[in-house]
Amino acid sequence: MPRETDYWFPAKRYGWGWGPPVTWQGWLITIVWLAGVFAGAARMLPIHPAAFAVFVFLMCCLLTLICYLTGEPPRWRNGE
Repeated sequence: MPRETDYWFPAKRYGWGWGPPVTWQGWLITIVWLAGVFAGAARMLPIHPAAFAVFVFLMCCLLTLICYLTGEPPRWRNGE
């Protein structure tokens, strides 16, 4: 079981999911992910909006998988 400091993405205080990254690896993934989405928007959005929507969906699935593998275990939290 990883230590709390080994997580790239901590769990959110309220709700389900992950908050902003806390390690350089997490920030690198976030920046590369955002750059990929912006590059995809620049290339695909003007010509193929539907393909861009599929691309963004797949990118979100990829980021969710990365958060799941490198972040705190997800569960519903109510601020405690």
